[in-house]
Amino acid sequence: MLRNDADSWGALAKLFHWVMAALILAQIALGVMAASWRVSPTKVELFFWHKSTGMLILALVALRLLWRLANPAPELPSGIAAWERAAARLSHLLLYVLMIALPVTGWIVNSASNVPFRIFWLIPLPAIVAPDEPTADLAALVHGALRHHFVKRDAVLERMLPGIRRAP
Repeated sequence: MLRNDADSWGALAKLFHWVMAALILAQIALGVMAASWRVSPTKVELFFWHKSTGMLILALVALRLLWRLANPAPELPSGIAAWERAAARLSHLLLYVLMIALPVTGWIVNSASNVPFRIFWLIPLPAIVAPDEPTADLAALVHGALRHHFVKRDAVLERMLPGIRRAP
């Protein structure tokens, strides 16, 4: 069964789910290794794979959203509490925001840094902003802050948000 029905996800939705999960885990590993590697050809190679994988994730999330619009999600089981339903919707929304925001901020960093790039050596990545060092720095800050908050689970992002005070 390719399409979703009222009780279960279809084969394509399951494929999107597991491919995206594997790519996101690989992306986290690539990003951590690339950021911590000493300056060398290996570091450049790790960033190449990190950027290419990020653009693949962005393309797949767009396809996934189109498929989701054409194939409504199955109903949640009837015994699930209202707060759990809301939490499920919110967590899915946040995952989609991250699957879009992280690749887009990385793309902005690459564009603003004026670094020519070909996705998997094949597809030229067009610039989405003009070369500009302050823009590159800001996008890198956002890209890194999202990583700190959702991957490393530390307080880097929270310290910058208005209205949030952490106990010392």
